[in-house]
Amino acid sequence: MRIPVAVTLAAAAAGVILVSLVGWLILRPPLPLILAAGFDRAAISPNADGADDIAVFSYSLSRPAVISLSLTGEAGRIFYFRQAQPRADDDYSVLFSGVVDGFLREGESVYGQIERRLIPNGAYTWRLEATPDTGATAAVSGQLLVEQGDTPLPIMSEFKIAPDVFSPNQDGVADRVSINVYLEKDVERLDVYLEGPDGARIPISARVEERQYGEAGRHRFDYEGGIDLGVDPPPDGVYRVIALAQDKVGQRLRREGQLAIEIGGKPYAEIKPQAIGVDVAFAVQPYDERYRSSEAGMGDLLPLPDDTAALANSQQITLPLGHMLVFRLTVDNYGDVPIRTSGPPPGVVYHQDQLAGSLGLFDESGAWRVGIQCETSMGSFPYRWAIAANHDLVAVKDEVSGNTYRYLPPKTRAQVWGAIHFTEAKERNPQNCWAGLIHEDVAISLRNNHVGLRSIMIVDPGGALRDE
Repeated sequence: MRIPVAVTLAAAAAGVILVSLVGWLILRPPLPLILAAGFDRAAISPNADGADDIAVFSYSLSRPAVISLSLTGEAGRIFYFRQAQPRADDDYSVLFSGVVDGFLREGESVYGQIERRLIPNGAYTWRLEATPDTGATAAVSGQLLVEQGDTPLPIMSEFKIAPDVFSPNQDGVADRVSINVYLEKDVERLDVYLEGPDGARIPISARVEERQYGEAGRHRFDYEGGIDLGVDPPPDGVYRVIALAQDKVGQRLRREGQLAIEIGGKPYAEIKPQAIGVDVAFAVQPYDERYRSSEAGMGDLLPLPDDTAALANSQQITLPLGHMLVFRLTVDNYGDVPIRTSGPPPGVVYHQDQLAGSLGLFDESGAWRVGIQCETSMGSFPYRWAIAANHDLVAVKDEVSGNTYRYLPPKTRAQVWGAIHFTEAKERNPQNCWAGLIHEDVAISLRNNHVGLRSIMIVDPGGALRDE
């Protein structure tokens, strides 16, 4: 069998190329690992005046290597600009402003950790070392003068976190963290953030105040876990709080603290429909003086009213003056965090002209309450009750304030009921009354407002109706 001429010629050509390449590699002298290295000037004056603040250091590698760039002072102290960093075979240029890895001077102590610092004025011997995967380390050195660069550090003399344990769940108790940072000089950057176990950063915003960003003095940072923006806070756990201050030269200091998140989460609750098919069951009952409550003391609690199926189909309720408008509803905490409540317990009876404050029970930021409002009410939901009876709530003592707070556990439903004693007919008659679920000083969501709206016709003692 004869081999085609084309195949023979191709094989011969490949052989010639292979032999030539091997010969070239054998005869060609190996290139040095560091092909070139050096600064573009002999001296720098890193004082942020715009003149000779920065030098450019350039170098070229013929093979991949791990490099270190150091500067040795006249007293023999070594400062590192780059240390044990891998590089591919390529050309490199880097700006050098005299700022090296952080260090302390003899006998010196500072607040926090110095990450980057300007080296002292003086004459230095720079040295670039490169170590390949195989073979000997190569080095190139030269001289550099640093002058007029004595710049104070961006000291953060105050760094306080209060409280160091918080629960971002909008219950009004330890919902926010305040972080105070005091700068001894103006800085170019001031960053405060959380760092989780996975190293992810969660930025914390500074409060809007008269002091400008980076200006010397006290800066306050406020953190609520992002919950006020409608997002879930970070998972419960222990986080590092880190503050970084960097000046115009590039010196950078770091201060670090610890913050624990407990029982964090967005609270979710709503008024659930009653079994009889209405959101809020209303009824009329005669008033008894034993139900009278005031700031001096609470009267008897109204028993839990029966669920009257007939109310489901009644569009209007007739209420004789002197009687009580009674309600019953269900609150559902369908979220993953407990929700705090306050105020009079279910069963309390209000007089028509009373407010919760007139019972000595004022609004509490972060607390949830059930409210009843009518078109002639003296404000928004003047009649308010706790979202559950005491036996459905969990009492928690806050060790910081010493106060005891009551919570409806997550994934829990509770019955709420109460009454308003109507003693006069207003100009509007009939009028609508409805229920709402109030998160005090936070929100009344649309789905929890105007719940179970019913028309109430008030009848005067003589039996006549007063129309608007």
